[in-house]
Amino acid sequence: MDVLVLIGRILFAALFLASAVGHLTQTKAMAGYATSRGVPAAVPAVLGSGVLLVAGGLSVLLGVWPDLGALLLIVFLVPTAVLMHAFWKETDPQARRMEMVQFQKDMALAGGRAGFPEVG
Repeated sequence: MDVLVLIGRILFAALFLASAVGHLTQTKAMAGYATSRGVPAAVPAVLGSGVLLVAGGLSVLLGVWPDLGALLLIVFLVPTAVLMHAFWKETDPQARRMEMVQFQKDMALAGGRAGFPEVG
């Protein structure tokens, strides 16, 4: 069972660490998108979220203070879901569905990590 937990931690953390690379290497492009979604101070928000992703992802991956790592990821995921994937604001049905899927994904990832801190 320990091997399955390790595989799960690696897969879970890889998602956030890969996203962190994008936040920290493509900051200008990501900030432009964040601005279009109404995020204030988009550049600092993108950089700050990149730091949350690195710290949270590494914490979960390495099992070092995994509860804190989970909290950092939740601090990233919930505002991201609300600010970036506000499906309730979309008028186009297809765009609304796509944003709803992304919103639900972010909330599920936040809830999944919060619900199983003992595996970190």
